[in-house]
Amino acid sequence: MKKDTISLSMEAQKLGATKRYMEKKDASIEQELGEALQKLYEKYVPAAVREYIDETADSMPAPKAKKQREKTPQHSPNHPHEDI
Repeated sequence: MKKDTISLSMEAQKLGATKRYMEKKDASIEQELGEALQKLYEKYVPAAVREYIDETADSMPAPKAKKQREKTPQHSPNHPHEDI
């Protein structure tokens, strides 16, 4: 199933402390947040909708590998914010 990304903000000092102390307990912030998102999904999305999503995900063909971009866009030296 295709994945999407969520971006969250937290005070840098608090995030750093959270990561530091989680590492001491061999915990991953990404794994913990992923588990929390799964619980939110299960709590708020009706069972019938979750079942439908699971069924359609199982019946979809595997995605083909995307071709990697040959080059990333370069910026013009005269206009550093414009793509050529």
